[in-house]
Amino acid sequence: MVHPTRNSVPFILSIFFCFLLIGCESNFRDVQKMGFAEFSPSGDADGINLKYTDSGRITANLVSPKMLDYATVEFPFTEFPKGIHLTLFDKNGKETYIDAKYAVSHKDTNLIDLQNNVKISNQNGELLETEQLYYDQKNEWFFTEKKFKFTSPKGVSTGEGIDFSKDFKKVNSQKISGEIQSSE
Repeated sequence: MVHPTRNSVPFILSIFFCFLLIGCESNFRDVQKMGFAEFSPSGDADGINLKYTDSGRITANLVSPKMLDYATVEFPFTEFPKGIHLTLFDKNGKETYIDAKYAVSHKDTNLIDLQNNVKISNQNGELLETEQLYYDQKNEWFFTEKKFKFTSPKGVSTGEGIDFSKDFKKVNSQKISGEIQSSE
């Protein structure tokens, strides 16, 4: 003969365990929602044409078909998902042109990450092409560890890893090859 309370104990424990699991699942979902941050832009603009000035002088002109501003996230940034065309002006009015199919400007570090078919050129006929290039806005310095091709009136060189000033006057390159004519 089976005692009715002995069978009831496993049954009651099973029901208690089910309620415990249901309660934990609900709490787990609530915890997940608390850790999930909404990641949507706080600003969205089409067809932008921004001019940056310093002491009344235009220092840069940024043109892009699309800009998304993420100013309210922990590490704020501005994204240009459809690319940019940036013109930098030095103190003498000489221009440097930058084109990229994608760009992200990080507000805390003042770095611009240029990606996909990046081209930087100037009025002297110099052209650098790479797949990714960073621009340090504060120091006006470009750098990459990616492969690059540099074309100038003196010749063509290729390499992997380069950093240089925005006017190409100071250039440090790594793993470089190519033919360049001497100026003698």
